[in-house]
This record gives sequence, structure tokens and C-alpha cells, in this order.
Amino acid sequence: MKKLLAASVLVFSSMSVMAAPQSNQGGFSGPHETAPLTQAQGGFNGPSAIPVLNTVKAASQADDNAAVELTGHITSSIGKEDYMFKDGTGEIKVEIDNKDWHGITVTPTTEITLRGEVDKDWTVRTIDVNTVTLAK
Repeated sequence: MKKLLAASVLVFSSMSVMAAPQSNQGGFSGPHETAPLTQAQGGFNGPSAIPVLNTVKAASQADDNAAVELTGHITSSIGKEDYMFKDGTGEIKVEIDNKDWHGITVTPTTEITLRGEVDKDWTVRTIDVNTVTLAK
């Protein structure tokens, strides 16, 4: 009987400790927001074992799914999410989904960096863009 009583006391005392508020935990405090909060995205920024092409000329001769990081200018919009992109080595069609702009607005004079991959069809190569950033 004493063992059962001791076990019960131990269980109930540990439950009250778990229920105690913790001051180092974050959470929501304040009125309810109707719009979802966006989180900053991060990741690795450094050398890669996979070669990354950095010119339009190299990308226009690359295999399907080759990684690219191109710096230059969008010269024109050619429909919906398709644009012409130009650097010092040539011009290529790029596809940029609306979500991949991340709020950046550019003009033909704005220097930008596009990261994505080559999309190779039978005779045409385009760039499927994953991110757009202002060039540094």
C-alpha cells in the first residue's frame, strides 16, 4: 500500500511540474491575426560539389536540369511568366513563377541574379527560375 501511495504522489507531483508555465518558450501573445505570418527562409550559401553555370552561353549548351546562377537583365516579358534574359554572353528565355519574385520589382535596367536550372526540350533550352534577387 505504501508503494502505491508513493507512486501516486510521484505521478501527481510530476504532472504539476509539467503544467507549470515556462518563461523561455515563445508563442502567440496578443490579438488574433487573420493573415498568416511569413517566415524568413535561409539555407547554405557557399561552394557546391555540383558545378553551377553562370553565363547564358554556357546555359544555352547545357544538359537538362543543370544548375545555373545568371546575373544580367530581363529585357522583355513574352507572356504570363516567360521573359527574355540577357547577360554579356547572350540572351535566353526564362520562366519565373509569380511566387519566385519575392516582392522584387525590376525594369530592363535593373541588374538581377537568377538561380534555377536548365529546362532542355528537343531544340530549345529555357531557364526554370527558382529565385530572383537583386545583383550585388
